[in-house]
Amino acid sequence: MKIDQIKALGLPQTCLLAVLFFFAAVTAGGQNASLTPPRAGYKFPSNLTLTYTVDWRVFTAGTATLHIENDNDHAKITASADSVGAINMLYPVIDRFQSYFDPRTGCTSGFSKQTQEGRRKVNTELQMQYQQGRGVLNEKNLVSGTGKQQSFPLAGCASDLLSGTFYAASQPLRVGESFTFPIADGLRTVNVTMKVEGREEVRTPLGIYKTVRVQPTASAGVVKNRGNIWIWYTDDERHLPVQMRARLFWGTITFRLAALESKEVVR
Repeated sequence: MKIDQIKALGLPQTCLLAVLFFFAAVTAGGQNASLTPPRAGYKFPSNLTLTYTVDWRVFTAGTATLHIENDNDHAKITASADSVGAINMLYPVIDRFQSYFDPRTGCTSGFSKQTQEGRRKVNTELQMQYQQGRGVLNEKNLVSGTGKQQSFPLAGCASDLLSGTFYAASQPLRVGESFTFPIADGLRTVNVTMKVEGREEVRTPLGIYKTVRVQPTASAGVVKNRGNIWIWYTDDERHLPVQMRARLFWGTITFRLAALESKEVVR
């Protein structure tokens, strides 16, 4: 196992939220897609925590957690990604993410992340200023003490890399169909296309689930032809993500649901 591969594993694009969208979200311009509101009758989960084991090749590389709180007017998602075992000894990763969005529309109001990867420590905050037609990105390097603020044009409502996980679940997910929606990613808004490929039964540490398999795709970009990503959502009204997989040029990472904390029945 090479050290550059370990570092690659620790970079943000292979953490939980990016396994879902980062590689798929690089497009070659074009008009932004619109953010369709959640389907009629759909309710985002509330006080739900999903914990995943993260496997890379033959290694258990880490753990990841998603937690969503929803009070009908405001929703908050928090996520964490931590390396474990040999990976943690060679290249420790402690990442934290937060997203705030309107559950009635799916529109993100803010997104932030705190990343500690090896010697790198950076805090990033994204504010969506829809009335001003812009997004504002603040970034601070905690090692050097330097920081910067940049803005970018924002044509309309968008999701973000974290809330996009649950926004996709709010759509019908009909087998054989696709949908595209905008995600605010850094200093731009990019389009993500979600293709619903089929139904599949998957085995996780928590049990066996009937699922619909969804593949995020991009028609162009720097990662075209370099790998594939899939998400398995439960084949029910909630569409909970119980498994995620990124098959990349340096290996495959798989997230499997290992624990679920909720008062709701999920099967």
